[in-house]
Amino acid sequence: MSLSLFDSGRRSDVFDPFSLDICDPFEGFSSSVANIPSSARETSAVANTRIDWKETPEAHVFKADLPGLKKEEVKVEVEDGRVLQISGERSREQEEKNDKWHRFERSSGEFMRRFRLPENAKMDQIKASMENGVLTVTVPKEDVKKPEVKAIDISG
Repeated sequence: MSLSLFDSGRRSDVFDPFSLDICDPFEGFSSSVANIPSSARETSAVANTRIDWKETPEAHVFKADLPGLKKEEVKVEVEDGRVLQISGERSREQEEKNDKWHRFERSSGEFMRRFRLPENAKMDQIKASMENGVLTVTVPKEDVKKPEVKAIDISG
């Protein structure tokens, strides 16, 4: 006797690693997406915009994954003197009446991320470039001035 988890008419045995049924923990989840309001799905674009910020000896470098966006759809701005703002909008794909969606995972809508830049950032020399869906913003750092050391002769 086999212990059946799902009664689908196919062989299913909890203890048989070669059982024909595969448990999909996300089964039915995609149909529940239809119950989520479109405004909630669209705001997820804000949370899903991943940005890395690294500091090198010369600059602060921000990299954002923005697949499918053109540089004209993205804004890089500085607000309030020291706040770097990266924003844009990912348009939603047009739905046709006869289309049946099986998965709706790509986010759409507006996104915005803000970063307060440190005092050593050269705000007038910020550069941005976009290549293969990756936005790179480089904020040069001011040179660290080493304190001038003057040797004093010791008499005597």
